[in-house]
Amino acid sequence: MPEAVAALTERGARTRERILLAAREVFEEQGFLDTRITHITRRARVAYGSFYTYFPTKEAVFFELADRLFEDMTTHEPATAATPAERIRGVNRAYYEAYRRNARLMAIVEQVATFNEEFAGRRRAHRAWHVERSARAIRRWQRDGAVDATLDPRMAARALAAMVDHSLYLWLVHDGGPDAGTLLDTLDALTARALGLPG
Repeated sequence: MPEAVAALTERGARTRERILLAAREVFEEQGFLDTRITHITRRARVAYGSFYTYFPTKEAVFFELADRLFEDMTTHEPATAATPAERIRGVNRAYYEAYRRNARLMAIVEQVATFNEEFAGRRRAHRAWHVERSARAIRRWQRDGAVDATLDPRMAARALAAMVDHSLYLWLVHDGGPDAGTLLDTLDALTARALGLPG
């Protein structure tokens, strides 16, 4: 937690949180480009000047919301499973649930990453962290003889993360559909086959 945030009074912390919650609602409804600070302050029911007590810009409040989202997307990992296939299944489902909770904001995140270079750097760093975590698991499974030893762990992790991430983006942000179970089972199977796990 930033020192400035930690130093807020209890009332100030509540006001700041109200601004963040209002900003998320407005971003999700209107998108980043069409959101104005006045929209956020009206939704939060605070004076316009109060926004600047806690955030210097619209970008700053969005970046904090995105950091919270990235944390939520990566901290709901299931307990260690007995086999790589079980681990893949658990991770995919935990990620799906986090994506489903955050789908509307994820759509805005992907939008902003296309034109704001500072934010694009944050998005890349989040992806790199996620990929490296997966690459470590693949290396471990290769040492254990469970996964194809000829695969480049980082490249495999990047490709598989892109498949899962984009599939969920299309499913939850664009296409939709009632049968998420089939989608997840398919992603599990494709991941296992790509890694050379027994089918």
